[in-house]
Parts: sequence; C-alpha cells; structure tokens
Amino acid sequence: MSESHVIPNPGKRGAMAPADNASFDTASDDPASADTAAPDTASADTGAPASTSPHSPGVVAADADRDVVDAADFETTPTGSDSASVRRGIQRLFARYGVWLLPEMPLRNGRRADLMGVDAQGRVIIIEIKVQRGDLLGDNKWQDYLDYCDRFFWGVSTDIDRTILDRDIFRPDRCGIVVADGYDGEIVRPASLKPLAPARRKTETERLARAAMRRMTVATDPHCATWGGSE
Repeated sequence: MSESHVIPNPGKRGAMAPADNASFDTASDDPASADTAAPDTASADTGAPASTSPHSPGVVAADADRDVVDAADFETTPTGSDSASVRRGIQRLFARYGVWLLPEMPLRNGRRADLMGVDAQGRVIIIEIKVQRGDLLGDNKWQDYLDYCDRFFWGVSTDIDRTILDRDIFRPDRCGIVVADGYDGEIVRPASLKPLAPARRKTETERLARAAMRRMTVATDPHCATWGGSE
C-alpha cells in the first residue's frame, strides 16, 4: 500500500512539496527524480501543511497563531555563514521531514561526521559541512564517509561557490548538496541512494542511537560523562 510522504522541494527554499511515493527514499535508486514529482496538497496522513513560511535571511515569518515578531528572534538565531549557522539551518530543514541529525558523530574508521542521522525508512544520512572554498578543495578524505551512509550530502553556506561540487572528483552522481544559513536550508541537489549492507546499516544505526542517548544522559547529569567510555 503506497504512502504519501513530504519531500523538500529543491525549487523553493524550505518549502514542503508533497508527492506520492516520494521522500528521501524515492521509488527509484536516484532521488534526483524526486524534484520532478508534481506538487499537490499534503495528504492527511502526513499531518503536514501544504506549505510553510520558514525563516529566510533577515526575515522572520509569523506563525498562524502569532501576529507579532519578537526582537529576540533576531538575537538568538545565528545569521552568518559560519559552520555553526550552516549546521543549524540544515538541522532545521531535515527536522521538518522527521530526520534528526546528530552533530560530530565519530565513525569506526576514525573520521567524524559533521552531521549524521537516520530517515523514516531507516537509511543512514551523513552531511559534511564546508563554508570555505579552500577547505572544500583541500579535503581529500571525504570519501571515507561514503562507506558509512546510504546517502551523502555536502552542506555549504550560501556564499560559497558550489559549482565546484559539479566536478567529477566530488562525485555529483553520488553526493547531494544542501545550502543553508542560520535560519533554514534548501536541498539544491538530491543525493543518490547507495544502500549499505544490512549488517553495516544496523551497526551504524545502533552506534548512532547509543551516542544520542549518551549525550542526552550526560546533558541532564554531567557526572555520567565519566562512565561508558567515548562514543
């Protein structure tokens, strides 16, 4: 029985574009086809509105039940193109679609993923954040992440020249692109699905879950940080 999922629409910043049988895990192995699905109203079973008005740089959209925009909204949200701002925008984007991303997740090969999470279909997602051209061009170890995720995205700031990522060395056939700032993000190129072996996906999902639980526990009781070893 088919389900209707809400997917990010690459054509509009932060918009929700519902499409039948479409999500981060599309019917085909190439989610690039997701942006060709005809937009329609969101189905009732998703519980999602047909559209949203997410924050954009310098603008705060009022919610339906909120007529006044507080000055605090501008003071507490990073608006720059630093890595922390980009990370926040990406996390907001993916959170709207039920994908929760954990920052600074250690991998078994010694690398550390900037953001790592699991989508509603159980697929592992890794996002590598770059905010400077030199850092992007000088990274010759990023392919080490590919063995630990079903989908890989580059997360870049709004002012970086992302045409660099069209070069063959950056695997445009495999890697998606998310552009973000401190308010929100946009998927400008979906990531291809390259399924992990089931055993490896299970292992990575369990490691991610344990790391998230440990961080939540330590946040409420810092004394627990001395137990359990590292992530």
